[in-house]
Amino acid sequence: MTDDESRLAPRPHYRGGVDTDSVLALLKDVADEVINPRFRALADHQVSEKNPGDLVTIADHESEALITAALNAAYPDAVILGEEAMASDPALLQRFDAAEHGFTVDPVDGTKNFVNGSPDHAVMVAEVVGNEVTRGWIWQPQHGKAYVAERGSGATLNGEPLVVTTGTGAPYRTARRQWVGRELADLGTMELTWACCGVDYPRLMAGDAAALVYSRSMPWDHLPGSLILTEAGGVIGGHDGQPLSPRGLQGGIVAAPDRATYDAVVAALA
Repeated sequence: MTDDESRLAPRPHYRGGVDTDSVLALLKDVADEVINPRFRALADHQVSEKNPGDLVTIADHESEALITAALNAAYPDAVILGEEAMASDPALLQRFDAAEHGFTVDPVDGTKNFVNGSPDHAVMVAEVVGNEVTRGWIWQPQHGKAYVAERGSGATLNGEPLVVTTGTGAPYRTARRQWVGRELADLGTMELTWACCGVDYPRLMAGDAAALVYSRSMPWDHLPGSLILTEAGGVIGGHDGQPLSPRGLQGGIVAAPDRATYDAVVAALA
C-alpha cells in the first residue's frame, strides 16, 4: 500500500469509497503535517502572489498535493478540483463541472489570515455527485473545530449535532470590502465577514451574522459550507433567489439562517 492509499484506506460500506470520518482524519493529519508547523513561522520565500493581493504559501501547495493524492488513490475516477491546481490549469474547472463525481479542495482557506498570523483559517473539502453536494468538511486547525455534513443526515460540530442559531440581532456581513457600509434596504448596513468561508459559514451558524453576502463564488470556497449550512437548517442561494448549483457555480451568493432572512436579503439586493 502506498502512502497516499494508507491515508484513505477504502471502506466498502460507504459508497465503495471511504467513510466521512476518515476524510476528516485526513484533513487533520495534513494540517498537523504541513500547515500548523508554518503557522506564524512562514519565511518570506514561502509566501508569493498568484495575482496582486492574492497570496499563496508553501502550506497551500503541500496540503493540496497531499489531500488530492489521497482522494485520487481512493477515488481514481473522480475529478479533484483544487484551488491551487486550477490556478495553473484553468480547464480543470470545466472538467469538474462535467464530471459525474468530484471533490473540491481548499487547502488553506483564508490564506491572507494565515499569513498574517490569524487563527481564522480552515481546510475544506466537498464531495459532489451528479448535481448535488453530498458531503462537506471544514476543519479549523487553530480553533480545533470540525464541521461535517452528509446530505440527508444533518450536520455536526466536533461530532455533536449542529443546528443553526437564529434571531440573534447580529449584523449582515459581506465578503466584498467595497460593500461594507452599504445599506440593505431597511435591514441595516453590511459589515465585513471574517475573510474566510471556512470561518464565515460556521460563524453564521453560531449566530454571529444575520446573513452572508458574497459577490463572487468559487466551488472550493462555498460548496463545503453550503451543505453544512443547509443540513443544519439554514438556506443558501443566489442573489436572484435561485437555488445554488455546484455545477457551473458563478455569481453572487446569499447564505442565511432561515428562509425569511434569505428572501429579505435577496429583495434588498434587488
